[in-house]
Amino acid sequence: MEKVTLGQQGLKVSRLGLGCMGMSEFYGGQDDHESLRTLDAAFERGITFYDTADMYGSGKNEEFIGPFIQKHRDDVVLATKFGNVRGEDGSYLGISGRPEYVREACEKSLKRLGVDVIDLYYQHRVDPNVPIEETIGAMSDLVREGKVRYLGMSEASPETIRRAHSVFPISALQTEYSLWSRDVEDEILPLCRELGIGFVPYSPLGRGFLTGQIRSFDDLAEDDFRRFSPRFQGENFQKNLDLVDRIKEIAAQKGCMPSQLALAWLLAQGNGIVPIPGTKKEKYLLENAGAVDVQLTAEELQQIDAVAPKGAAAGERYEKNGMSTLNH
Repeated sequence: MEKVTLGQQGLKVSRLGLGCMGMSEFYGGQDDHESLRTLDAAFERGITFYDTADMYGSGKNEEFIGPFIQKHRDDVVLATKFGNVRGEDGSYLGISGRPEYVREACEKSLKRLGVDVIDLYYQHRVDPNVPIEETIGAMSDLVREGKVRYLGMSEASPETIRRAHSVFPISALQTEYSLWSRDVEDEILPLCRELGIGFVPYSPLGRGFLTGQIRSFDDLAEDDFRRFSPRFQGENFQKNLDLVDRIKEIAAQKGCMPSQLALAWLLAQGNGIVPIPGTKKEKYLLENAGAVDVQLTAEELQQIDAVAPKGAAAGERYEKNGMSTLNH
């Protein structure tokens, strides 16, 4: 697996990463043994960029992947995040970017992961009540102390990114980007290119919808958070299914899986873009890894753009509360 550079500070990562969130929460049906096989399969395929956060499973995801990270510490890039505050019972308590909280969250993540340093530390969501200069200032202190190597942000507005980058270099921005979420193409991606910030698309497969595996609402487990996502509900579901079917047709012509086509399209958007498809199943991990071998011609890229233009997906990315935390 090819290595690419995120940002201008020297962070090198595999061309594809692995999102580990679903191994502990949100998508229903956890299976630790299968998740460990998936982590091992990723490493064997050269995927060495692993993404977690302190809120996933209220810390359980960091604890879960910790031993795996420790085993391969010198050969992997570990990314985790802070900012979404949750209680021990899993309740959501809001967003914090307070300097003292930044330090506290980092110390707890280091302990749960069982490592001395976090390679890439993201602010998961921007706290609109704390000046970004104070939050990034506290994060930069962690770099100077050797607890963190590189800084990242997630779902921040262009103005906030610019202000943050002037305090301390931001190496990576993580924001949703896929064939059904292309808003970042307006301002965010051009800004990242201007400032030399790497871009890490999360949910690059539209929370699994773009794989073509989800055909009805009942395919989602009872405890799957997608049941509350506007894009998976009512008329939106059928409209988005029609979009996926058009993508499946192009994938069939190309001789690849829909998931591979969707990821190959993202990879074709530039070297500084590193998708982190999440999965807890080895089968899907291997499918996703195969996307790096799918080369799309200019004509094929045009064909994909025609069936999945900006704004093609029906429904918002999150329900109302989730949308309120974006773009601060």
